[in-house]
Amino acid sequence: MRLQLATWPQVETYLKRSKAILLPIGSTEQHGPTGLIGTDALCAEAVAVRVGEALEVMVAPTIAVGMAQHHMDFPGSMTLRPSTLMAVVKDCLLSLVRHGFERILLVNGHGGNVATVQAAFAETQMELDTRTPRPPLRARLVNWWEMPAVDLLSAELYGDAVGHHATPPELALTWALHPETADPRPLQPRLAPRAAFHGAADFRAQFPDGRIGSDPSLARPQHGEQLLKVATEEIAQVARIFFTQA
Repeated sequence: MRLQLATWPQVETYLKRSKAILLPIGSTEQHGPTGLIGTDALCAEAVAVRVGEALEVMVAPTIAVGMAQHHMDFPGSMTLRPSTLMAVVKDCLLSLVRHGFERILLVNGHGGNVATVQAAFAETQMELDTRTPRPPLRARLVNWWEMPAVDLLSAELYGDAVGHHATPPELALTWALHPETADPRPLQPRLAPRAAFHGAADFRAQFPDGRIGSDPSLARPQHGEQLLKVATEEIAQVARIFFTQA
């Protein structure tokens, strides 16, 4: 069940049987010359929806804009300040807590969100500590692309061409969702460079086409279906334990 497709009486009924909810979070940023700008949000949402269906757990609306300041020299990228994203995550958590949700699993699609989301968790818990009675919230973040089985499949499919940004696994997943956007044309150089960067201008100077260490031309929509299946199974297992543990 998706929260935005439910009525409030349906949510009220759901809360009588479950206090669990999935919250996808991603980013709106460039993903190289062949990747969709919405890749991180699309991937997180797809995985969360599949996990929700498997576990019969509600899925909240996706937080689609994240912390992507380092991509801002590429047209179309959007970012929130870390402080803004922290406030957004905290407000979403507190809203859900107010209605009685107690276990909130964030399914993340963007590495740049991790530090800010963890800080938002701490801010939320500190605020809840001031309340009497104290709401029993547990929140956790999982990065879909870092799950062990996903990592293993990615290595089998793409070897050393996975890279760090605009990667074939994430592009393959979006192309599985939207096959009409698939663009596996060869890029030059085949493997994008890897280097440290400092800020948006330096990012574009170091990685002119937006990729880091990757060869997304290897991605195929059918790979995306495999990756989505593996990610769903693995995160569903994590979620099942998280939602039911004492």
